[in-house]
Amino acid sequence: MNKDKKEDHLSHGEIFIRLLKLSWSYKSGCIKAIVLQVILLGVTLAGLSLTGTGIDFLKKRLMPDSPSPVWPFGIAPPADWSVLKVLCVIGAAVIILALIKTVFSYTYSVILVIFLQQGIVVDLRARVYEKMQNLSFRFFDSRSTGTLINRVTGDVQSVRLFIDGVILQLLILVISLVVYVIYMLLINVKLTLLCMTTIPLMLLISALISRRLKASYLESRELMDSMILSLCERVQGIHVVKGFAREKEELAHLERDNSRIRDQKFGIFKTLSIFSPSIEFTNQLSMAILLGYGGFLVVKNELPLGAGLIVFMGLLQRFSGQIGAITGIIDNVQQSFTAAERVFEVLDMPQEIRSEPGAVKIGKSNGGISFNNVSFSYNGVDKVLENIDFSVKPGSFVGIMGGTGSGKSTLLSLIPRFYDVSGGVICLDGLDIRKYDLPDLRRQVGIVFQESFLFSNTIAANISFGYPGATREQIVNAAKLAAADEFIREMQNGYDTVIGEVGIDLSGGQKQRLALARSLLLEPPILLLDDPMAAVDSQTEKEILEGLDSAIVGRTTFLVSHRINVLSRADMIFVLHGGRIVQRGTHDELMSQSGHYSKSAVIQTEIEMPKVKP
Repeated sequence: MNKDKKEDHLSHGEIFIRLLKLSWSYKSGCIKAIVLQVILLGVTLAGLSLTGTGIDFLKKRLMPDSPSPVWPFGIAPPADWSVLKVLCVIGAAVIILALIKTVFSYTYSVILVIFLQQGIVVDLRARVYEKMQNLSFRFFDSRSTGTLINRVTGDVQSVRLFIDGVILQLLILVISLVVYVIYMLLINVKLTLLCMTTIPLMLLISALISRRLKASYLESRELMDSMILSLCERVQGIHVVKGFAREKEELAHLERDNSRIRDQKFGIFKTLSIFSPSIEFTNQLSMAILLGYGGFLVVKNELPLGAGLIVFMGLLQRFSGQIGAITGIIDNVQQSFTAAERVFEVLDMPQEIRSEPGAVKIGKSNGGISFNNVSFSYNGVDKVLENIDFSVKPGSFVGIMGGTGSGKSTLLSLIPRFYDVSGGVICLDGLDIRKYDLPDLRRQVGIVFQESFLFSNTIAANISFGYPGATREQIVNAAKLAAADEFIREMQNGYDTVIGEVGIDLSGGQKQRLALARSLLLEPPILLLDDPMAAVDSQTEKEILEGLDSAIVGRTTFLVSHRINVLSRADMIFVLHGGRIVQRGTHDELMSQSGHYSKSAVIQTEIEMPKVKP
């Protein structure tokens, strides 16, 4: 089953309208770019016209019976000027126009890159990432890391193409074509109409190519998602790869992914490569018509050689070049539409978990938690939790035990509203947690996960992640409370030591104690510990417990664990099975009952104290 499969697809019309609205946000830069292109167009035509005038002037001097040249704005050079002087002045004017064109081309490129391309990418990437930050865990549960990374990076880049590679280029193309056609009509109407007879063929070719590319670009995005996900997994799991000596096999796997992308891209380029020769063929047909009929008009002196045939040829070449640019526009349209659908899916995703209007500010919670007939389902069908009922007094230490898939971590995730309950009510200090301001609610809760994530930054920055304004004294106090201060001071740069990605430089116990310090810095009245000692040795467990003993004082604490020696410290223990609480009580009460808890205690005792054979 494809996790990233979408149930609803935007139509091309809807995507086009959305992209137009997005483009309108950058209208100032687009208008500047178009004005510059119009100026460039005028300068280009002026240079072409002067060249044609120079050719007609030279022809008149060589062939006195030829028609007189038509000078721009009717300003002819003085009669006493020599041929060389006139040609030098015309040449100098052409060079000046070329320099002007260079300056405006540079300005256009700067506007295009700085104010449009990069501005659009930065803004849109920030919007997509901001939306992701506000989405519930459910969104991330159903989508791969590779897909999400690709949407923030590659897809955003492709959406940008619609503005500068489609809208802007299309407007420039239309303006240029209109100006070229008008200019050619002014030279000779019949010649223009004859040369334009190939345009329907060009448009037909463009439509056929566009249709073939639509499905190809969607497949390209999906293959890229798969490759990025595969690469992320293999980089993160490099220890496993090396531990099993699978380097060659993993390299081959990546090469297969790359080959699929290469072959698929080759298919796209192959389709696009058909377009250019086809357009070039139609261009040559137009040129043949021009040379045949236009040459005939020149011979009959019905069309000037320079200002007529030569300028018309230059215009026709530029006209054909603009038609040829449709290839790039078609390519950009398909890329931007495919990427836009994926980007808009994120931007349109409803924010399931949010503060209600008039949400209550907590200030400082007492930490009283109650679950009232709570049930929860990830997919709306299969219940992960069902009929969960309990009340916990402020400052209580609650232990949670259960097998894999029993709903332990899910239960903890409901308290800070990572997910909302499917049924029932969770109350904090007697009020439904959905009535509280969401950020304020989450600031009441400190969380330590089974595998704590640390950033590639200093130890101090990691501890103060949730409270960037914390003083060094506050950071140190939190570390002491988590029994982390001693090992931090033994490190080369103490609290300023930069740790590697995800805390790779630290032991499991050290990472967990830093994660605990990060939570305690906020002084939360509620502490959620999701099996922080699941994969640590006895010494590390002892170190973490030393931190916990002081950390849980005065806080309502929920600890998920399967270790009896840890759970025995709890004021109340809940045993989960199949999403239900099947046992509850203190350690002594549960040990006196026949059930999962006492059986686990017996098994753990036998493992820790194996019988010695006589």
